[in-house]
Amino acid sequence: MSTDESRFESDPDEIVGEPGLPSGWLIEAPDPSDRFTLARLTQLLRDHERSGRGWAASGVDDVLVEVSEAGLRTRENVVVRDRDGTIQAWGSVHDRAGGRMLFLHIVSRELPEGLGRSCSDVLVEWAVGQAQAVGGARGLDVQQIDTGAFADDDRQHRWLAAAGFSKVRTWWQMSRPVTPAEADLVPSTELWETDKARFRTVRRAGDGMPDDDDLRGVHDVLEGAFVDHFNSWEETFEEFLHRLREDPGHRWDHWWLAEVDLGDGNGATAVGALIGTVSEASGGPDGSYVSYLGVLETARGRGVAKGLLHTIIADAASRDRDRVGLEVDADSSTGADGLYVAMGWKTKYVTQSWHREVTVEA
Repeated sequence: MSTDESRFESDPDEIVGEPGLPSGWLIEAPDPSDRFTLARLTQLLRDHERSGRGWAASGVDDVLVEVSEAGLRTRENVVVRDRDGTIQAWGSVHDRAGGRMLFLHIVSRELPEGLGRSCSDVLVEWAVGQAQAVGGARGLDVQQIDTGAFADDDRQHRWLAAAGFSKVRTWWQMSRPVTPAEADLVPSTELWETDKARFRTVRRAGDGMPDDDDLRGVHDVLEGAFVDHFNSWEETFEEFLHRLREDPGHRWDHWWLAEVDLGDGNGATAVGALIGTVSEASGGPDGSYVSYLGVLETARGRGVAKGLLHTIIADAASRDRDRVGLEVDADSSTGADGLYVAMGWKTKYVTQSWHREVTVEA
């Protein structure tokens, strides 16, 4: 199948049988061009965040990542409407990589337990059908559904467990304050060196776009650095680039490479990579976010990770941002969290990964 074609089933009626909803309720694909739909999905997402962690941060741009026409090559969406036409639940699936399908699962906080659970069950049934579709298109025997929950969201935990999901991982969502003086933490965020490594932004081609070799270098480093990490699935360069560019906070000048001479006769070799994004705020300073940080095993112990982190901190300070966020695998035995804590990061809230394995029927 061409990578330009969706692997999902676009008609929810082909997947969901008798949905078990009240008379007059229906399931359908949302219309991303309808401003009322976008406003309602944004409200549901923000209510979900407030209930799970105490505050909301997402906006309409985050919803558009899931439902816009640009994203539908790798995503599919469904909504549940009540008899008045109000959207009460929203599901989104993302063909993230071969074998891994992400599932966004949101039910209105205003619904009573029984009705909310019915909406949740419909979303799960639809997601399982989509797992069958995408897994079959990829020629897989088993397709993983990967969904998340806030650590304090007991309702979400209860419904996921009842639907056959298992909690498999815990993640610390950490943040570090940034001061204006830290703009001088490194000589230049575009290029600086130590006696062990060189740090630089990805090069630009003549048309102003990033150099393709550098982008492939970032992809190769991250694929190699995470090959043995939890739930790591191989992602093609095209899939990787398409997904990262969808992020509302994406900026090409927030991509860095670290190079080291490994003494193998090849000169400076890309061994570390950091992809940052902008965390926009309403009514206050923006922040930066470490979306990815990876160092190849052959280059660990040379200060590469610390150097990349110093670079994004200095970059954030130079842009008048007040924080840098990142996610840490709380269940990992690598001890990476020790570096982050030593450099000033603190846990702001906690999330979980929940998985269900779906056998793909012939």
